[in-house]
Amino acid sequence: MPYPSGPRAVPATPYAFTHDPATTALVVIDMQRDFLEPGGFGEMLGNDVSQLQRVVAPLSATLAACRAAGMLVIHTREGHRPDLSDCPPAKLVRGGGDTRIGDPGPRGRILVRGEEGHDIVDELAPVGDEIVLDKPGKGAFYATDLEAILRNAGIRSLVVTGVTTEVCVHTTVREANDRGFECLVLEDCCGSYFPEFHEVGLKMIAAQGGIFGWVAPSGAFLDGLVPATAAAGA
Repeated sequence: MPYPSGPRAVPATPYAFTHDPATTALVVIDMQRDFLEPGGFGEMLGNDVSQLQRVVAPLSATLAACRAAGMLVIHTREGHRPDLSDCPPAKLVRGGGDTRIGDPGPRGRILVRGEEGHDIVDELAPVGDEIVLDKPGKGAFYATDLEAILRNAGIRSLVVTGVTTEVCVHTTVREANDRGFECLVLEDCCGSYFPEFHEVGLKMIAAQGGIFGWVAPSGAFLDGLVPATAAAGA
C-alpha cells in the first residue's frame, strides 16, 4: 500500500532532515555474512565483528518500520563474479595477506556472488520483491543500475544504513550527494570495525552545514514514521 505523501521533519545533525516517505528509499548496505559473522572475511582480516553485529537489532527495527510504511527498500551486497573478471587486480591483492577475495572460506569463496558468505545475514534478509543490488566496488552507484532504479521510482531522498561507516556507507553517500539525492544516515544503524572511524565518519557527513547529508539516531527517524495502513485509517 503506498505511503501517504507529505513532508516529515526528522530531528538531525546539523539541522532537521525533511523528507516525504513516498519519495524516500531505505538503503541497507552490505550486511553480509562475510563482514558480520565469526569466521568470515572481516574476522579473517583481524577485525572484531561484534562491532558490526551491534547494528543488526536497530537496523532490523528500522527495516520492519519502513516495510510497514510501504517505503522502497534496497539491499546491497559487495562481491564479484565467480571468475573475478570484475575484480580489479589492485583490489584482489590489497592487504597483502594470505587469504584474498575468491579464496575458499568457512562459507564458500570469499566475496563471490552466490556463495553463502556473500549473502545477507538472516535477521535482515530481503523479503518479497525488495531490490538486492550486487556491486563490485565500495559505492552502491559504481557499476550498478542504482541511479536508474531510484529515478524511475521517483526517489529523491535516501535513508542510508549498513557497513562500514567510513567505507561503503561513506562512499555511497558521497556518490548520492553528487547525483542530487539527499541522504539521512542513521548513526546506530551503521557500524565500523573501528569505533573512532565510525564517529569521525559521521561527523564528516554532517560537517559544514551537512556537506554530504544529515545524521540522526534511528529513533528520531522512526518517531515520524507510521505504517501506511495506520495513516490511511487516521
